[in-house]
Amino acid sequence: MMPVPLPPSPWAFEPSEWPDDDCIAGGADLEPETLVDAYRRGAFPMPHGRRLLWWSPLERGVLGPGDLRVSRSLRRSMRDFTITVDTDFEAVIDACADRRRPGRWINAAIRSAYVRLHDLGYAHSVETRDEDGALVGGLYGIGVGSLFAGESMFHHRTDASKAALVALVERMSALPDWLVDTQWQTPHLASLGVRVVPRGTYLAQITTLVDGPTPVWG
Repeated sequence: MMPVPLPPSPWAFEPSEWPDDDCIAGGADLEPETLVDAYRRGAFPMPHGRRLLWWSPLERGVLGPGDLRVSRSLRRSMRDFTITVDTDFEAVIDACADRRRPGRWINAAIRSAYVRLHDLGYAHSVETRDEDGALVGGLYGIGVGSLFAGESMFHHRTDASKAALVALVERMSALPDWLVDTQWQTPHLASLGVRVVPRGTYLAQITTLVDGPTPVWG
């Protein structure tokens, strides 16, 4: 599905005015045009309690062409999985929002906003399934041109979330240039090749990517 055109956002995300901090603003809303414009400018929402906050990490986790590292054990694990795309977005975001997960931040408002973005062709999910077709891992995020801004991932079987990321990179690699944004780098993501770049480097790189060609989804 091609993304549905959106009206201009009433909110201004201006990097030159952002503080020297990972958290760059508070307030605004979760309307589709606000969210997409934020990603185009290098920001993303993450609530803290009842307050909606916007973030653009000073050190950004990214995965680009040539960065992905796939271990032998992961390659073996992937033989037991089947990958699907955009077949069960709501199940993926619900698994990522599981109340039992530490640091859970996906609330009802965030869920509703991203399901709406999925319906409009901007949010996408990559699903990892076992031999019986059951959902055992996956990830979701926002696609804007040749940028995929990852939001969250989960696994119920070893390597299932990693397999989803490998499949995402394979899909993005069909483009002449691309970038996967992981927001922050974690040890888990670093083991897959995710590196850290300064905020300014990230913002400069996505300037052209967000208007680049879009991978085939679905």
